[in-house]
Amino acid sequence: MSYDLMVFERTKAPATKKEFMEWYEKQIEWEEEHDYQTISVSSPALQNWFMEMKEKFPPMNGEYAPNFDTIDEEEAEDLERYTVDYCIGYDVIYAGFSWSVADEAYEHVRSLAQKHKVGFFDVSADDGDILLPDGIMIK
Repeated sequence: MSYDLMVFERTKAPATKKEFMEWYEKQIEWEEEHDYQTISVSSPALQNWFMEMKEKFPPMNGEYAPNFDTIDEEEAEDLERYTVDYCIGYDVIYAGFSWSVADEAYEHVRSLAQKHKVGFFDVSADDGDILLPDGIMIK
């Protein structure tokens, strides 16, 4: 099991928690007409978030995934802890992290979400934070 966070396009998400959770459930059905690893399908704000995010937390798959064949075993082991299973949609990017980097991931994802003006959802928490880019929490 992974530690899961999601960022979302603010202009597409509902403003109440109940509606947001219904929208979220629809998003994670993964029924869009694309491969979910290609960042170009997302909004410019989500693309910008991802391009900065991948510098610290590279994707496990897709064109930006690290080539583990070109690095030594020790470096590969460290890098593997930071690789993320991204699922890229039109209006959301869902990210599955290793639990060993959960605190670091939460802070980094949340910070970059604010910077790039996208929403943030702590999927793995029981009553996870849903934050808008201006810091307002959806309740």
